[in-house]
Amino acid sequence: MERVFVVLLLLLSLLSPSRPDPDLLLDYCVADLAAQTFHLNGRPCIDPTVARSAHFATSALSEPSVASSAALFGFSVTTTNATTLPGANAQGLAMSRVDIVGGGLVPPHAHPRASEAALLLRGALLVGFADTSHRLYAQQLRPGDTFLFPRGLVHFLYNLDPTTPAVVLSGFNSQNPGAQLASTTLFRSDPRFPEEVLKKAFKISGQDVQRIQRNLGG
Repeated sequence: MERVFVVLLLLLSLLSPSRPDPDLLLDYCVADLAAQTFHLNGRPCIDPTVARSAHFATSALSEPSVASSAALFGFSVTTTNATTLPGANAQGLAMSRVDIVGGGLVPPHAHPRASEAALLLRGALLVGFADTSHRLYAQQLRPGDTFLFPRGLVHFLYNLDPTTPAVVLSGFNSQNPGAQLASTTLFRSDPRFPEEVLKKAFKISGQDVQRIQRNLGG
């Protein structure tokens, strides 16, 4: 009987809802950027008595970033983190600014540790995600529209206007949502995925694999 009770407890713990990031035991945990201690979730905290208003403000999202993805796909991402916004440390959230050139694409990708709410500030976008039953949910967005991408599901953002840039502000329910682009993960990993695996997975030839790798800068 005791064993059955233990098993039931274990099952309940597995079925219980899980949060992306753990809850805080303090009002806030301003990141100590000088600390060398490794923490699994976020950075260690500074003494709350020395926290300042500046720790909770940032201008990191005021300008677009310059990233290699801008040349490859036509987009760049600027993300807040404990360095640019120390007051967000351990709060279980992050924000990103996404700039997409005319006709540019944020290719299919996933955030393994967070859901994403994307607010279109400027431009015209086609966005969408596919669920685990391979059903696609797609929507055209205008400025002021918001779209939700569920946690861990593959999604994309495509600028429908060939000339006008688009700007998106995204919020995540994790301090470190992670991002994994499907194409570069599969064709630009280090070390490489075995060619035979890619050939069989996509029903393509070895020449196709090499061509895709070259096209992706590999």
